[in-house]
Amino acid sequence: MSKPDELLVDIASLVESEHSNQMSLTVVVAGAVITGRLAPEALWRRRVAEVLKDSDRLGPFASVFAADGADAGPPPERKHPTHLHFHLARILQGSLGLPETGGMYRIPLQDVSAWSVGDLSYSEN
Repeated sequence: MSKPDELLVDIASLVESEHSNQMSLTVVVAGAVITGRLAPEALWRRRVAEVLKDSDRLGPFASVFAADGADAGPPPERKHPTHLHFHLARILQGSLGLPETGGMYRIPLQDVSAWSVGDLSYSEN
């Protein structure tokens, strides 16, 4: 999408304003299906920083995500969120969700071509 869906922007704005991470969403981006829960950007950054900090090789990158202002939400000059921040998310590939435990994804709203409320999962039946 060149212009993000206004309803999706409203959902992302509500997640940011309420600082909630309970909204499940499934999106299609460049043909990939990603499903999981949305998180406010500040929470997402903090969690990514925590994971990186514990890594011997990637530890120095933690500071990029834990930069000053990460707890304050989107900058005041930004009227609406520009990205969706997923945690516990999986890329759906056939009957698999990768990674199984869920990952952290940052997706530009303008790149979402389709979306649905809810977290898709597969059953072996």
